[in-house]
This record gives sequence, C-alpha cells and structure tokens, in this order.
Amino acid sequence: MTLEILTPDKTVYEGEATSVTLPGTLGAFEILNNHAPIISTLNDGKLTIRGGGAGKEEHFFIKGGVVEAANNKVTVLAEGIA
Repeated sequence: MTLEILTPDKTVYEGEATSVTLPGTLGAFEILNNHAPIISTLNDGKLTIRGGGAGKEEHFFIKGGVVEAANNKVTVLAEGIA
C-alpha cells in the first residue's frame, strides 16, 4: 500500500508499506493492505511503518492529527513530528 505522512511544513514520508501502526484517540491500531476505508483522529505518539522486507521498520513520533485510508492509500495528516 502507499503511505504518505504530511505536516503543515513538509512531506515527511512517501512510499510503500506493508503495515502502519498509529496512535489512535481510542488506542493504537494497525492498517494493512486492503484495509476497509477509515478516517480516524490521532493522538500524540509513535507511528510505526513496516515494509521493505527483512523486518524493516521506521518510527516517527507524531503530534496528533488525522489518518485516512482507502483503496490501499493511507494519508496521515500530522500536526507535527517530534
């Protein structure tokens, strides 16, 4: 799936991912390929991107925001990156 992480200042991440774990307002949740369409608010916390094989992970600490996932495209609009 395609993942894009945006802040008001810049594009922080743009690329392919097999999964992304997000700090949702009601608790952490994970989005995988072919996930049902969703829009959710996010709290401050750790965002984990998995992909690229061999257990590759990337981590970002976001300051709140919103996520939208539909048709294997995930867009995270974060207020900031810590």
